[in-house]
Amino acid sequence: MTDHSLNGKTVLITGGGKNLGGLIARDLAANGAGAVAIHYNSPSSKDAADETVAAIQATGAKAVAFQGDLTTGDAVSKLFADTVAAVGRPDIAINTVGKVIKKPFTEITEEEYDSASAVNAKSAFLFLKEAGKHVNDNGKIVTLVTSLLGAYTPFYAAYAGTKAPVEHFTRAASKEYGERGISVTAVGPGPMDTPFFYPAEGEDAVAYHKTAAALSPFSKTGLTDIEDIAPFIRFLVSDGWWITGQTILINGGYTTK
Repeated sequence: MTDHSLNGKTVLITGGGKNLGGLIARDLAANGAGAVAIHYNSPSSKDAADETVAAIQATGAKAVAFQGDLTTGDAVSKLFADTVAAVGRPDIAINTVGKVIKKPFTEITEEEYDSASAVNAKSAFLFLKEAGKHVNDNGKIVTLVTSLLGAYTPFYAAYAGTKAPVEHFTRAASKEYGERGISVTAVGPGPMDTPFFYPAEGEDAVAYHKTAAALSPFSKTGLTDIEDIAPFIRFLVSDGWWITGQTILINGGYTTK
């Protein structure tokens, strides 16, 4: 019988230095992962990534961190190659990178669209491509998207629109990699209480989001807390392996499909 536990497994997490990615990295290590490679995008995140590495090592797991801009094929290939060289082929690959743009459709510049597309769609495509080459048989692959994929709303054309292709990337990859026992899923959190959220939102919008979910009154912030998401990721990359090809919105009733 295939072992779907986390015990001794090797994990790669992009955007794994801080916020949700950092919590996922620590959580998987605390629950048995044997080695965790984390990626962080910019040098300004190095200190946070180093803290996450130290926290992982404190659990007894191996940990390494790599910096890079994952909007080119060479960079994504290098990340996987460096991970394999440092800790071995990953059993679990999780992509948490993303870029929010909130603007009226007619005010979004071509440069802004190109940047959002490179981070949200192209890098996700490249990550899934390299994961298909490097993740071990019976492995797990997860990409973070957004609950806005289930919303009817203005102002997020560039953000949700460039996350939307990941739904089909996920379906296609799950079909192609399924013959090797690999499950592939996408997870769409609601608006999360992280520094990633607030810069794009005005005070009125923040107040709305804090009351928009059906379960908002029972959240410590009204928003989706990263602690609400990490257990679902842990489930999907372990006992939840039978779920594949799906986009799952985890948001306390903020949106649904």
